[in-house]
Amino acid sequence: MIARHSHEQSDNDEGVEVVENVECDHPDHGKGQYTEKRIHLSSKLPYWIQSVIPRIFYVTEKAWNYYPFTITVYTCSFIPKFHITIKTRYEDNNGSTENVCLSPIELIHREVDFVDIAYDELPTKHYKAREDPKFFQSKRTGRGPLVEGWRDTMHPIMCSYKLVHASFEVWGMQTRVEDFIHRCVKDILILGHRQAFAWIDEWYDMTLEDVREYEHRMQAETNEKVRLRNSNNEMPTTPTSPVPKSPTQSRS
Repeated sequence: MIARHSHEQSDNDEGVEVVENVECDHPDHGKGQYTEKRIHLSSKLPYWIQSVIPRIFYVTEKAWNYYPFTITVYTCSFIPKFHITIKTRYEDNNGSTENVCLSPIELIHREVDFVDIAYDELPTKHYKAREDPKFFQSKRTGRGPLVEGWRDTMHPIMCSYKLVHASFEVWGMQTRVEDFIHRCVKDILILGHRQAFAWIDEWYDMTLEDVREYEHRMQAETNEKVRLRNSNNEMPTTPTSPVPKSPTQSRS
């Protein structure tokens, strides 16, 4: 889903450049997959953000996938005090686990947001009727459409628990930008999980080897499609960022 979505969202000078996609090991979580991407998206930002950043910049995404646990970190090539960390854990339930990855101190400050992939609103620019779980039905599995109360009636079911920390320590803009980040993350979660469900007939029988082959093919096509501007412009390195703040925990 991520590989295909990245390909669809990329164009001549903006999109997702895959820098690395390799196996990795973790002492506690075992073997996994590490990916590093550069997300070029200047023109897709609100005008009030475009006004304070250079036209040539990118967000770096580093992700460690140790299913059922993943870590994703975002930093900015231009703003060293920008940082987003998302920790994810997948569980075979409908969102009934109260806490999957928070410390007692973090629990005090968290805000919980339940994300319903079928009935939460999605920005009009991202909406496609064929990807709407309220109408989609899988030809291969028979799953769908998702009717009211589907979280209590659909089986099997899985919940993606995400802990989102967002930090933008820039005076005069911190609160506004951090709120904007959390809204964007929720929109991305709704869109991504809708697509994962609506594209089920394409990935249902894939083996892990099939997935890796598909990823590499789509990533090569995406990198070619983007024709990155940084091939002609020197891009600044991604700086070290501060400890993230503002936790939000979502369940989708």
